[in-house]
Amino acid sequence: MRPTQKLLATAAASSNGLKPALALLPPIPLYRRLFRAHRKHLPAEMRVLGDEYIKAEFRAHRSTDNPVHIVGFLTEWQLYAQKIEGDSWRGEKLDPAKVQKMSDEQMGQLYELMQAIQKRHEEGGDGA
Repeated sequence: MRPTQKLLATAAASSNGLKPALALLPPIPLYRRLFRAHRKHLPAEMRVLGDEYIKAEFRAHRSTDNPVHIVGFLTEWQLYAQKIEGDSWRGEKLDPAKVQKMSDEQMGQLYELMQAIQKRHEEGGDGA
């Protein structure tokens, strides 16, 4: 993932749901910000899961050259960091438009996550 300064600058001006004043962070500072947010705002169990997911996603997208994919990837992770830092993520519902765009594999992963959460909740390991 090699975003240029021009790419990051044009991302702020695009109409992709970001506030106009929000400029995208480059990948490495964003990566660090995500780990810092997890360290400060998540319980230990959730932090381990989140940290592993961040590592896997950034590794999987390391060789992406498509500017649209890079901007979308960085935008979503930056919005995620803002939510974690603001504690506005608890109890939040998934955006139906994003659910519609998910692949079958992603829907399967989401279903498995839901089952794991329900099982944990039934066992009394709420963690919240």
